[in-house]
Amino acid sequence: MTGPLRPAFHEGQVLAAADLTAAVEHARGQSARHARHLHEWGIVEGLGLATEARTDPLTGVRHVEVSVAAGIALDGTGREVVVTEPAVLRESDFEEVNGADQPTDEPYPVFLTAADREPAQRPGPVSCSGSATKTRVEESYQILFGRLGDERLVEEQQPPAIGDPPADPPVRWLILLGYVRWTDGHFSGVETTARGVVVRFAGVRADTVVARSGALTLRTAPAAQEGKPALVLSGGDQPSLVFGLYQGGGAVAPLMTVAANGNLAIAGSFSGRMPAGSTLVASGTATDGMLLPLPSGVTPEQVADGRVVIHVQLTPRTPPLADTALYSPVEATVDGDRRVRCRMRLYDPLVTPAKVVEQPGAVDFLVLATVAATNGGG
Repeated sequence: MTGPLRPAFHEGQVLAAADLTAAVEHARGQSARHARHLHEWGIVEGLGLATEARTDPLTGVRHVEVSVAAGIALDGTGREVVVTEPAVLRESDFEEVNGADQPTDEPYPVFLTAADREPAQRPGPVSCSGSATKTRVEESYQILFGRLGDERLVEEQQPPAIGDPPADPPVRWLILLGYVRWTDGHFSGVETTARGVVVRFAGVRADTVVARSGALTLRTAPAAQEGKPALVLSGGDQPSLVFGLYQGGGAVAPLMTVAANGNLAIAGSFSGRMPAGSTLVASGTATDGMLLPLPSGVTPEQVADGRVVIHVQLTPRTPPLADTALYSPVEATVDGDRRVRCRMRLYDPLVTPAKVVEQPGAVDFLVLATVAATNGGG
């Protein structure tokens, strides 16, 4: 088994067409292996399905004209597929594949694949041999319509062997561009996902990503958009990891920040699963009739199904009293709904007429939420 062959030349060598072709093919193979093994194949730029409203002049039916935007994709063999200008989808091509289907609301897949074509003859010098053989190959493309369900063929495609060059036609690699809807003999709309299969975009394979500016930003769109999320890893004098949303000027408003010392600051509330054996606490003051709160991160559903056990401690509060008054708690309980029942009796012998008064009271509460170490957590 040999590795890739790189052409070598020497002075006085007569260069044959095969020698020059080998030089080109070596570069193509190197580029394809880079694209295939350091990237995930898919759409690189553009190639979205766009619609424009139309009216059938014969029937008056409203429909849309669908076109593929200019753009670039990488297929799974490492070959670059370039669409240099918008391409309008032909309804006749769709009907040739799916015209016999019964009317349906299900969208049909649209694929892009590489194609080699012989370019139109251009004026140029004639070779010494007088041969009319073309000296250029147009690396073009073909747009294909699939049948319902054919979108699953995309993930079933197998890449070539490690050292292979990019695949040339008739080998075909399908790149899903999206889906079209078909109604009354015309296109009626487009989609980017159907039956659980979405349009695939190119990615990168890397164990290390290095930022030369000292800050590395991850975002969900090519450009910063107000209100969209971003993750910023910053170095410098105050290293930090920030998750936030873009503001109008392109700055990121922090929602969660991890400082270099490990301190975590969040703008909202914190919730999550309670690990086995853990305890969460809530405390405060409540008056008669109030519902006690659950500790942050504990839900009523977790309490109801027994995943979390609640323990409550109540301590009656002494109300402001005159120096001669006597105070006695009558009730300080909490029911199954965590509603406080608190009553107290007051008596001041110097007040005329002297009598015992019963009134609502207040308590200091402590709510403990626990997860048993044997039940697997919350």
